[in-house]
Amino acid sequence: MLATTNKYPFFELAEIIPELNFEFKSYKPLKPVKSGNYIPDFTLNNLHEQWQQFYNGAETHGPVLLRQLLNKPLVISFYSHHWKEAGLDQLKQLNALQHEIRANGGNLLVINDERESGLQKLAWENSLSLNFYFDKNNHIAKKFRIYSESNPAWNRFSGIDANIPLLATYVIDPSQRVVYDYIDEDFIKPFPSKEILSAVYESALIVNNKRSA
Repeated sequence: MLATTNKYPFFELAEIIPELNFEFKSYKPLKPVKSGNYIPDFTLNNLHEQWQQFYNGAETHGPVLLRQLLNKPLVISFYSHHWKEAGLDQLKQLNALQHEIRANGGNLLVINDERESGLQKLAWENSLSLNFYFDKNNHIAKKFRIYSESNPAWNRFSGIDANIPLLATYVIDPSQRVVYDYIDEDFIKPFPSKEILSAVYESALIVNNKRSA
């Protein structure tokens, strides 16, 4: 009688590698802060490496005066180069408004999600005069609830391959209360320049009246 041979190699059950258990992450929709909300723990760091300042396209290296920046109504606009043309258009709109924002008693700050070399070239080509703050790990964007690991941007916007904050612009007063909010989610709305300036002016008027009382 011929002996039969097993064409499959012998193995122990212990050698079987089980499939990895993937942790289920529940979907949590973003709930951005709205007018009337407070950001009580909103803080900025004055470390030089977290700031980039430009004047007419050229990078400057002046001191960061946080008290002067925060003691007036502050226009905060979130930006990422991953937004491409939509992000650049927002920067151009803000750049066109910067002088009027200051004339109405406010300040302007752009929150950038990462410090990247292309910003200097972008500022030069578009003659930007803007102050950028590097938001490491999207710490500030999370406070405004426009960024979340559980709801990445690539799930909502075609052409986006990175998880980035929404294109959002806020006006906050010195008490860190939101007095105006705007989020561009469909890229067809005109940038609300008049509304932003009006919010800055009204907030500055209230602040000045309180100080003179």
